[in-house]
Amino acid sequence: MPGTFSQIYVQVIFAVKGRQNLISKNWSEEIYKYIAGIINAKNQKPIIVNGMPDHIHVFIGLRPSAALSDLVRDIKNNSTNFINSRNLAKGKFAWQEGYGAFSYSHSQIGDVYNYILNQETHHKKKSFREEYNEFLQKFEIEFDEKYLFEWYH
Repeated sequence: MPGTFSQIYVQVIFAVKGRQNLISKNWSEEIYKYIAGIINAKNQKPIIVNGMPDHIHVFIGLRPSAALSDLVRDIKNNSTNFINSRNLAKGKFAWQEGYGAFSYSHSQIGDVYNYILNQETHHKKKSFREEYNEFLQKFEIEFDEKYLFEWYH
């Protein structure tokens, strides 16, 4: 029987609206697990979800049955509703518009997993802005600074 075979690995990065530090260590694991559940419910494979108080990294084994943009929309909408319905964040929580998506080969899974796992270590050395710009440059993505996330100094 013919079938569709694929091997697609994507790291998605998105930020809290206003780049506020709203993701507390007190409930970050809960939201990471919730996001992994959203990905599973969409018949996709969550590899790791982790982040910092102002942004999230999601590494996904993506099946071609779903559009990445639809999956990210669902992750952001459902996790926003989850956070707000439980009053986890101070004030109203929302994600900024947009996201970065970066693809990897099977041989890179371990490196990407460890990078996402060790976010706190990476951000002792560089800001989210520096990290995000490095991704764009590394993947040779043309961009206009005015269309990136809202940066606050």
